[in-house]
Amino acid sequence: MKIFLLFFFLLFSLFQVSVASTSNETTNNPFTPKASLNRYWDTHISNNLPKPAFLFAKASQLDPVNSTILTKLAAQNSLSSHFTSFCSLANLCCSFDSSAETHQQDIATRHPKNANFAVYADKNFANYGSSQLGGVDSFKNYSEELNSPRDSFKKYSKGSHSHLEKFTSYANDANVANANFTSYGADSGGGSGEFTSYDDRVNVPSLGFTSYDSNANDHRLSFTGYGHDTNSGSESFTSYGKSGNSNPNQFTRYAEGSNIIGSGFTGYGESGNGQNDSFTGYGQSGNNPHNNFKSYGAGGNAGLDGFSNYRSWANVGDDTFQSYARNSNSGKVRFSNYGKSFNPGNDSFKEYGAGSKGRTTVGFKTYGLGRSFKEYAKNGVTFAEYNDLSSVGSHSTEKESSGSAVNRWVEPGKFFRESMLRQGNVMVMPDIRDRMPERSFLPRGILSKLPFSTLMMSEIKEIFHAPENSAMERVLTNALAECERDPSPGETKRCVGSVEDMIDFAVSVLDRNVVVRTTKNVSGSKQKVMIGAVSGINSGNITKSVSCHQSLYPYLLYYCHSVPRVRVYEADILDVESKSKINHGVAICHIDTSSWSPGHGAFVALGSSPGKIEVCHWIFENDMTWTIAD
Repeated sequence: MKIFLLFFFLLFSLFQVSVASTSNETTNNPFTPKASLNRYWDTHISNNLPKPAFLFAKASQLDPVNSTILTKLAAQNSLSSHFTSFCSLANLCCSFDSSAETHQQDIATRHPKNANFAVYADKNFANYGSSQLGGVDSFKNYSEELNSPRDSFKKYSKGSHSHLEKFTSYANDANVANANFTSYGADSGGGSGEFTSYDDRVNVPSLGFTSYDSNANDHRLSFTGYGHDTNSGSESFTSYGKSGNSNPNQFTRYAEGSNIIGSGFTGYGESGNGQNDSFTGYGQSGNNPHNNFKSYGAGGNAGLDGFSNYRSWANVGDDTFQSYARNSNSGKVRFSNYGKSFNPGNDSFKEYGAGSKGRTTVGFKTYGLGRSFKEYAKNGVTFAEYNDLSSVGSHSTEKESSGSAVNRWVEPGKFFRESMLRQGNVMVMPDIRDRMPERSFLPRGILSKLPFSTLMMSEIKEIFHAPENSAMERVLTNALAECERDPSPGETKRCVGSVEDMIDFAVSVLDRNVVVRTTKNVSGSKQKVMIGAVSGINSGNITKSVSCHQSLYPYLLYYCHSVPRVRVYEADILDVESKSKINHGVAICHIDTSSWSPGHGAFVALGSSPGKIEVCHWIFENDMTWTIAD
């Protein structure tokens, strides 16, 4: 025991020295994790093709001493005690919150009328725009393309009159977006607030609206393009529109095409008078959405709540309506095209309309299968007594309302037809840039000793210092949820945190004679390009492939999967004007789309339906696809 402790003390002393100084290890050292990876490749890949430099660059850069010590600490469950050194040495991303320095700027006081904020980022606003009379505040390109934007608006536009607030293109394309609006528009009269293209394409959104529009009078709020195409995360609306008078609130295209998004509405429209809340295109084409409505419209008078195209073409999910329209007076709740899901989920209605008075009505039109109603309208009020419910249970097959999917915006070039991969063709390339934080894989020796399961979340949170309700906790939770979800029909999947694990998965699907490819660079992104020489992998025939896409996690983590019936292509990318080569792209075409959702962005962009067309897309920066070597 004494010998072991002495050995560990010596190792730890070396560890401390290595933290403070640059390692003198050379790339030829046979004991580095990278050298071990080279040997692993040689023994598991049967061809003699050059090793993929872009993949090996992601391998752990740890030197032998630090690798040995971190492995021992991991085996002893002691990495948490050396968290800072672990993150630094292993090149991890261990903070998804903005730095404290960024947020020491607190803009407190009133701002001039007609303020125009363009290309503005990461600010805290306290007591902004209070008691303004008229005027316009416009936020454009706010916190765009940041890794972890964190914006806070407190006492925003409080007591203002006829004041207009516009948020356009707010915090889009971020990784972990934290936005908090507190006491927004309270006691305001007239005017309006507009949110357009809000937190679209965010990886892990965390959006909070607290005491939003309370005691306001005729203050119109509009959310258009809210949280589309996001991946995991949460949005909470608390005490929204409380005691408001004639405040029309519109949610258009809310959380469309999102993956595992959670929305919480608590105390929404409580004690409002003549409120008019409209949700159009709510949760369309989402994957496993979780929506929770608590105390929605409670005690309202003559309110109108409308849900149109609610969860249409969504895949499973879990929606809870609890104490909805409780004790309301002469209100009206309408659900049109409710739950026409691609794959029905679980909807629970508790105390729906309980204690309502007057001519309160609830109407469901085109209501999906598999729903449950619990404690529905207590105090003797039955389903049949509500107006316009003749269609409930009929499961109408009428077409989705026009415009529900047609108006959805999909980035040009994100999806295309196979015929477009033709030499000389001009097409738009989407933004293929990698916006994930830079990280490295872990050596397998360390990775194998770390927990990776929702059942062990407490241990994972301890290792990565993730407090409750923190951005780090959400990152961990969301990645595990995606990795542990059931595969889609025909899909084989695995999440990998080391190059060795990725090799193993690719070989298990394709055998040992494999090659991995990625698009060379990001040139041509978001512009028109010309297609140069095109070559089909496996002579352009249908083949097997394993595609790997980055997931957000402290260490480099990839979601790798194989889907049936694909064709893979390589193509030179040319500048349209000079015809010079600027990139070399890899594209994958999905031939069988029969199991895809009818509301999938590919069909919105290309104008078809599942199983009718093939769909192609580029392999983005730092993503990759494995195939059998030609």
